[in-house]
Order: sequence, then structure tokens, then C-alpha cells
Amino acid sequence: MPTVLVVDDDPTVREVVVTYLQQAGHETLEAPDGPNAIRAAQGDPDLVVLDVMLPGFDGFEVCRRLRAEKPDLPIIMLTALGEEEDRIAGLDSGADDYLSKPFSPRELVLRVASVLRRVQPPTPAAQQVREDGNLRLDPVARTATLDDAPLNLTSREFDLLAHLLGHPGEAFSREELLSEVWGWEYGDLTTVTVHVRRLREKVESNPSQPTRLVTVWGIGYRWDAA
Repeated sequence: MPTVLVVDDDPTVREVVVTYLQQAGHETLEAPDGPNAIRAAQGDPDLVVLDVMLPGFDGFEVCRRLRAEKPDLPIIMLTALGEEEDRIAGLDSGADDYLSKPFSPRELVLRVASVLRRVQPPTPAAQQVREDGNLRLDPVARTATLDDAPLNLTSREFDLLAHLLGHPGEAFSREELLSEVWGWEYGDLTTVTVHVRRLREKVESNPSQPTRLVTVWGIGYRWDAA
């Protein structure tokens, strides 16, 4: 049974989120601030729901610290309504997904389920190791290496890379990637843009002039095999 860590300084929000998550079959942990969130994460949750505005230190710092210790731990951030800067900062700090407050608890449960499905072991048809030059991705172990050195990818970065490696030479729009990688039928396309930029920083020798994860002007993005 997946365990979700809920981090929010508002006890009412925590209570509502925890109730909905438990009704959906999840175990839950709770934390009211940044320092307690780091301590609670030592309980090895399967996913973190993380508010941006927290006492002690904010959600961005919590996200960065968790990423340093647990690079593949899925994180969904809760941001203020309409604050695009917060959303981008959350994605930049390593969040896999976000929801703007006020949000529907039912939508949050669906987002949690979507993220957790992505980190489950792949079906037999999708278990084949994928290689492209000095890049190697193992879908079963959910590991990736570049020049035999581990790549610290978030769960969404891993999913995005796996999808692109599985379709070399095929151009995808941001809408298609949002649907096929995130499982969203609608959402903020900035999410895709930020994840592409972060992935380029990890797999390209010169991220400002990418040769692998390239932009197809007027369409979206394409993976060009070595």
C-alpha cells in the first residue's frame, strides 16, 4: 500500500488531504513544516505532497534537500493560485508535478495515482533496456547512466527520457508529451518545457545547443539518436 507524506502548515488542509488519500487506499505521514518534512521523509514514503509556503524553510528548499537524498522520490508541489513563478520554481527545484491552490482533493488523489503508476515496474513489453551511444536506460531498475556514470533523474525526467528513447526521430508536441508522459488530458504546458530544459542539462554536452533532445520549431521536441 503506497505511503504518501503530506507537508502543509495548515492543519485543515492536511486533514482533508489525508482523509481523501486514506479513502483512496494510501497510508499517510504528515509534517507541518520544512524541518519535520525532512525527518518524516526518512520513513521512506512513496510520494510527497508538498506545500510551497512552510515555516522553518520553504517547500522549494525541502524539495531540493529531498532530491539530494532521494532523487527518484516523486514530489507533487502545492502552489498559490496564479503564481507562475512559484510553479516554475517548484519544477526547477525538482518537483514532478504541481497543483495550484485552491485545489480539488479528488484531483490531487488522481494526480497522486497518475504519478505512482508511472513509477510501477513496467509491463514485459516495456522492459527492454534502451541505449543510445553513451546513454543507457533500464526501465526495470529505473536507472539511467551517461558514460557509465549514474544520472540523477526525477521520476518525471526518467519517464520523459524513456518515452523519447522509445520513439527516436519522432516529433512530439508539448500537448502530446503532457498526455503520454504525464497522463494529463489538459494542463500547463510550462511543465513540459521546464522538464525538457532540466533533462537537457543532464544528457546534453551543451544544453544551449542540444543535439539529442532537439526542438522542432512549430511542433515540439524530438529525440535524435546518436
